[in-house]
Amino acid sequence: MSSPPLPPFTFKTATQKVRMAENAWNSRDADRVTPAYTDDSQWRNRAEFLSGHTDIHAFLTRKWRKELEYRLIKELWAFAGNRIAVRYAYEWRDDSSQWFRSYGNENWEFADDGRMSHRHASLNDLPIAEDDRLFHWPQGERPENHPGLTELGL
Repeated sequence: MSSPPLPPFTFKTATQKVRMAENAWNSRDADRVTPAYTDDSQWRNRAEFLSGHTDIHAFLTRKWRKELEYRLIKELWAFAGNRIAVRYAYEWRDDSSQWFRSYGNENWEFADDGRMSHRHASLNDLPIAEDDRLFHWPQGERPENHPGLTELGL
């Protein structure tokens, strides 16, 4: 399996890769997202360590059951060779209707086939009022004309 664009990345292909990841995660479909990672992909997400497709699929399924109305925006921070760094924010609510904006940074490393082999994510959750939400598009991919993190002042 291959997942273009392939490393080494240019500004254009790194930006494309970040948007593809954002679109996939906004689908909230673990079956769609999981194949973008190598079979033995290594993750650190907060204080949780995962390895391989079974762990990743279970994590994503659990995540999107908890994080309702999930909407994510990612932004390229840096890239070199087969590595990309992103910052991101996503909004979600829990089952008591408390809204959160989660802010994070991720470091990604890719295999030659373009799938992600390593993902290191550090993030924090900020409780927000529903009126403070900034991500209002219908569930799914962010519309092309929706502002990004910089434009939103995040």
